[in-house]
Amino acid sequence: MPEPRLKHTADDENEVHDIRDFADAGRNVVTPVVRFPAEIALAVVQAFAAIVRRATTSAAATTADADGVVRSQTFEEGDVYMLEKPFDGYVADRYLMDFYDVTERDLCSRMHLHTGLRFVRMMTGPDTRIRVGSLSPFEVTHVEGVTPFRPDLFRDDLPGTPPGVRRVRYNLIVPPNSFVDMQIPRGTSHQFNAIGPHAVIDSVHPEESIEVFRERMSGYRMMAQTVFLAEDLPPAAECLLPPG
Repeated sequence: MPEPRLKHTADDENEVHDIRDFADAGRNVVTPVVRFPAEIALAVVQAFAAIVRRATTSAAATTADADGVVRSQTFEEGDVYMLEKPFDGYVADRYLMDFYDVTERDLCSRMHLHTGLRFVRMMTGPDTRIRVGSLSPFEVTHVEGVTPFRPDLFRDDLPGTPPGVRRVRYNLIVPPNSFVDMQIPRGTSHQFNAIGPHAVIDSVHPEESIEVFRERMSGYRMMAQTVFLAEDLPPAAECLLPPG
């Protein structure tokens, strides 16, 4: 049998599902990859961010191509650029995201899920951390003698829930000057918030074409492939680092 649709309205770019009834389809798996000297991390992150920023001012990237794909898009966490797009016989694509600093906008991104699985590599530079949240505990890969560090983990209550509703939020911190991978199953909650100026994500969507057809969407738009679990973007105080 085909997998069920996750969206109520396929092309809705702000579809919100009730947090009270939501249950994750799986768990996010996180793998620390490497830590760099600050100057190397800064050079790498800035080089990726520059690609995304050039795309926002490119006529070719901001208008639909012959396949109807607009490569430069905007998401709650930052600007994105579709570096590699799907084509017949190859269902995956790849995005780069240049994160907003939540302290500059005084806004956090919302908890959300996607209509297809994701693989993300989170990359930070100096004085920058990424706080990752989920409604399910993270599974953290650690191979003794290979994995370079263990990320900090903690729990809190998800803010902004309806009166009388308590949901635990599981949190993981990507430290400065590091690469951390995360495998996100389809239908599994997550949120990313960058605290600091130097953060990017390299995100592979291995079933981009499949999910568009499965959900009966009209095109490749990340926002329409997202289901939110809150109506409004919360203030930065709700996604900053805890004291200590």
